[in-house]
Amino acid sequence: MSFVTRRKPVEPVASQDGRDLKKTLSWPHLVALGVGAIIGTGIYTLIGVGAGQAGPAVIVSFAIAGAVCAFAALCYAEMATLMPHAGSAYTYSYAGMGELVGWVIGTSLILEYTVVCAAVAVGWSGYAQGFLESRGWGLPEMLAAGPGGDPAGLINLPAVVIILLVTGMLMVGTRESATVNAWLVVFKVVALAAFVVLALPAFDPANFQPFMPFGFNAHEEADGIKRGVMAAAAVIFFAFYGFDAISTAAEEAKNPGRDLTIGIVGSMLACAAIYMIVAGAALGASHFTVFAKSGEPLAFILRAHGHDLAAVLIAAAAVIALPTVIMAFMFGQSRVFFAMSRDGLLPRGLSLVDKRGVPAAVTLFTGLFAAAIAGFVPLQRLAEVANAGTLAAFIGTALAMMILRRQRPDLARPFKTPLWWLVGPLAVAGCLYLFWSLADFTKLFFFAFNGLGLIVYLLYGRVKSRLSTQ
Repeated sequence: MSFVTRRKPVEPVASQDGRDLKKTLSWPHLVALGVGAIIGTGIYTLIGVGAGQAGPAVIVSFAIAGAVCAFAALCYAEMATLMPHAGSAYTYSYAGMGELVGWVIGTSLILEYTVVCAAVAVGWSGYAQGFLESRGWGLPEMLAAGPGGDPAGLINLPAVVIILLVTGMLMVGTRESATVNAWLVVFKVVALAAFVVLALPAFDPANFQPFMPFGFNAHEEADGIKRGVMAAAAVIFFAFYGFDAISTAAEEAKNPGRDLTIGIVGSMLACAAIYMIVAGAALGASHFTVFAKSGEPLAFILRAHGHDLAAVLIAAAAVIALPTVIMAFMFGQSRVFFAMSRDGLLPRGLSLVDKRGVPAAVTLFTGLFAAAIAGFVPLQRLAEVANAGTLAAFIGTALAMMILRRQRPDLARPFKTPLWWLVGPLAVAGCLYLFWSLADFTKLFFFAFNGLGLIVYLLYGRVKSRLSTQ
């Protein structure tokens, strides 16, 4: 069988040589994992970046990005319940389109999850520094921002520290870290509700004028920044994904058919509603030109309206709760590495599981890699690069869903994507449009990263794959 076309079986393999993850998660854990992953830097920090690119029409950008993610979420729900195995889009693409495509999607997921962890850590660092400065404990600029930041520094030390702390928590155990995550998610949602309550009295419709100052299509302006509704959508798309991290936990779900459907669809719907409400309140309370450049826009808006104590509390909520996003994506990244290792495409030692059911080696490796990136790369560049990997994963999942619908209609599907013949193509088309709207550097980096990944595959994975010996 050619390495290009050999496929992973859809049905679970009976024996994994002791490399099996424990089933410890129920649907509340999965919903919390999804909400924890989705609500984070996107609304706490990137709302300012998006407003700077689209003006008040950033709320349209949120709606477009959310719609594309909704189509993708329906595809993910079907594939996750059909194949409740670790690996997410990598596993689905491997089964639907073959090993080579599976490898490309796997490396795209590695790009997504690792860079997301770093991006959220940098966003967290901005709120942590703002909170520390309000208490008179701020760090020197050289230790609070990387070389590419504004202002530039030496290393973003808070970002590095928080990633290492989350890595340690994940190594304690899956259920334990999921329980901590659930409590922090509640805290985070309450903080956003408090922001809306305090911001609404200052709502001024004049702040929405001009509504679309940079137009709809993405275009690069004289300062080298891409602007327009679609340019913002391509960046704040980062704010919506996270439900795909749930699918990486499929193998650890107690009742995959029920729990994964509730987790993926439920977390996506809940977060879409929260985002639109918070974005509307923020834009109504302050003109976008005022808060767009702030590293902590929600706290900035509250301070501007005299809610100094509330601003401190919002910053504190971000400091405490944003690590749930890092936790969710680092969890997902370690499971993708784990699945690729178990399939032989990466060194088999990475898929060793300790007595607590945790792939400790790959979790530690992921944490150290993400910490190194977070220390030296600015937020917007990180968010865009992460989006490229995610869009590729979404496309792979949608294509795998449609291919298996045609080739394997006999398979039992606990959840079926409604109108799959329409939802699947819309997910693919929407993701391609968002990818095209990304900065040129981001697209070049994505293809270069996957080019290097293909070299690794041809030299190692192609030969070591478990399917190559069958």
